[in-house]
Amino acid sequence: MTRSFLMFTANRSASGAKALLLALTVFLTFSCHVAAQQAGTRRRSQTSHTRKVLSPEAAETVELASGVVCKERILDPKGSVPIDDMQARPSLPVQSPEAVAGAKRAQQLLPLTKLLVVASLRQLARDYNLNRSRRDTQRLNRAIARVAAVRLVKPDVESRDNASVLLHNPRTIIFGTIFLAGLPSDEGMISVLSHELVHIADGEEDSLTLLFERVGNHASELTGMTIHDQRAEELSSDLVGVLAARAYVTRTPSYEPLPRRISRSLAHNCVEQDEGDEDHLAPRSTIRALLALSPALSRELVYGR
Repeated sequence: MTRSFLMFTANRSASGAKALLLALTVFLTFSCHVAAQQAGTRRRSQTSHTRKVLSPEAAETVELASGVVCKERILDPKGSVPIDDMQARPSLPVQSPEAVAGAKRAQQLLPLTKLLVVASLRQLARDYNLNRSRRDTQRLNRAIARVAAVRLVKPDVESRDNASVLLHNPRTIIFGTIFLAGLPSDEGMISVLSHELVHIADGEEDSLTLLFERVGNHASELTGMTIHDQRAEELSSDLVGVLAARAYVTRTPSYEPLPRRISRSLAHNCVEQDEGDEDHLAPRSTIRALLALSPALSRELVYGR
């Protein structure tokens, strides 16, 4: 979607003692009631994840894993073109061989990507305690139905290095021809398709707002970055993309190194000009935030298993 948080005193008389006892009872009852309300509010706003910044060891693993992603991009014959490099390239006609090949591959991967996105959304709903009520389930089911309805990848010259969706036409993903050509791997293509499918899943009803909020809050606390509102939606969409691409790696085993295949879902963020805006984290910060949210991926990137 171009769319893309007393004090008490007592006297020594018996009546004074009784009055003190009564006052203490009222105070303790009131305090427990307030504490219970506050705890309930915290439980509703929190996720199932531990609320703290990354440990030094985990932060080091994230940094090492980020380095692996960008190193693999350089060595990988199917490494994605960084988005700042894409931005500097001239427009690419729809009928150019690179755009035609990219569009064909994106269309072929779309049905499987939809299945992977649905599985990832269901998993995140469990991870972030969004399957506790009938209302939550209904929202998720509507989001999944919108994903299932997507049918077409449409190449577009004017979109250049971007992909987008129009919510009044939620069955089509518009894919810039430069972007299509700049993602030569299936894993990279799936990550971007998944990102756009999440925007469609959210839809005009904002069905995934609570997921975005919880992912953004969790990432903010882990990294110390400010990740709310549209930034949280963009990061959550990227997270689904990374999870979907990782699931694809499991479904399609090969002799290629695991870190290389995982890196492909993130490598387009390996930019030289690392700049963000109000709606997006800087690309390299996006890599770090996603790896902080996905410690298993960080370990796989660093240790190769």
